[in-house]
Amino acid sequence: MLSLSFKTLSPFLSFSPPKPQPKPLFPSNYHQISLCSNATSHSSTLQTERGLQFEVGNSFFRPESFTGRDLAVLAAALYKRSKPELRVLDAMCGCGVRSLRYLAEADADFVLANDGNDENRGLILSNLSQIPRFSGDNKRWVVTHFDANRIMTECYLQRDFFDFIDVDSFGSDSSFLRSAFNALKLDGLVYVTSTDGYSAGGHRPHNSLASYGAYVRPMPYANEIGLRMLIGGAVREAAVMGYCVTPLFSYYSYHGPVFRVLLRMDRGKLTDIRHYGFISYCHKCGNSLAYSWDELGNISCPCSEAKSPRSLVVSGPLWTGPLHQASYLTDILNLAEEWGWIGEGVGLDLEKLLKQMIEESNPDLPFGYTKLDEVASRAKVNSPPLRTIMSALQKRDRKAMVLEIFMEGYAACRSHIACNAIKTNCPMTTCISIMQELQDQ
Repeated sequence: MLSLSFKTLSPFLSFSPPKPQPKPLFPSNYHQISLCSNATSHSSTLQTERGLQFEVGNSFFRPESFTGRDLAVLAAALYKRSKPELRVLDAMCGCGVRSLRYLAEADADFVLANDGNDENRGLILSNLSQIPRFSGDNKRWVVTHFDANRIMTECYLQRDFFDFIDVDSFGSDSSFLRSAFNALKLDGLVYVTSTDGYSAGGHRPHNSLASYGAYVRPMPYANEIGLRMLIGGAVREAAVMGYCVTPLFSYYSYHGPVFRVLLRMDRGKLTDIRHYGFISYCHKCGNSLAYSWDELGNISCPCSEAKSPRSLVVSGPLWTGPLHQASYLTDILNLAEEWGWIGEGVGLDLEKLLKQMIEESNPDLPFGYTKLDEVASRAKVNSPPLRTIMSALQKRDRKAMVLEIFMEGYAACRSHIACNAIKTNCPMTTCISIMQELQDQ
């Protein structure tokens, strides 16, 4: 297998010979490397993340995205524990902080840090130079500056495949999906991104159709739709190439907004399409249903009337299956605890997030989430505390009409996507009744 370096790149990707340049100004504890004529100086913006110091310079950088980077590093490290090596392609590396963390924390054997902006070269080289560039005769990291699709396609053509590919893109550009799958090893992981909140909210249905093959309408759980739209697009692209992908976790962050999904790729056909279909929402009664391709002609809502034919909206095709794999997230949580990232009063946000995502993995929970404000508005009461309504849902007895026995309560948990929302298999009409009962107590 070829290891991508300056020598192995094809002629149209080769760099011009280095020219002497003045070194940019960095803190004295940084080892400087200047290898290219476009390694320019940049402003000193020192950041610290998980004990690692790095420069941001003029590159785009969100400090709030550290949780998404934490999850990526944990996933990469977990992968290496079960594989002989870990080769990472950071296709849009920015200032190089993710590449640095893959090397320093996930102990990646090799990282290809690529960013389309060659003005960031000196910045990236400086940040990565904290890690020795060679391990024996083998390079630990290489920096390139090409379009993400171009670098991934070049890796595929050279049969230089990677175990973990991170594509931190902007907007709804999904063109990288096929290139990423091409450059990924079987059983490898790809961490994909969307920041298109307008399409997720159903405000640009033609754009979501062009980017992800899904016509999305406005729904009250739009941010979860954004994750399902992204997964659905990846499922479609992988199927075209004869692969199947499985979401290991799906993470939404309000700043941006940012939709990030970790997928595992294997060879196989999309024979089971039960998790790739359509989602309906009724604005009149508040209920949602999932429909398969065979049921498209039967989409309706029990509350539908001739007077309100437009109360039902349909989005799809989308991923309608689980957003997370509970066993995988449990391993992530255990590793975070082992590293001291959570526990004993530290890492409360990360621990809370992972535990909420594990709870969301309950197979009894359907897609979507229910905002308490919406339920309270329909019930015409004040919204009770979230913990109170969850407890009432979980303890409520449901009488089986035929067998006349009592069964357990509804499944319910907090949503990591919206702070005042729950995921539950309780119908909206029952949620309304429970909230009214709580108001009368």
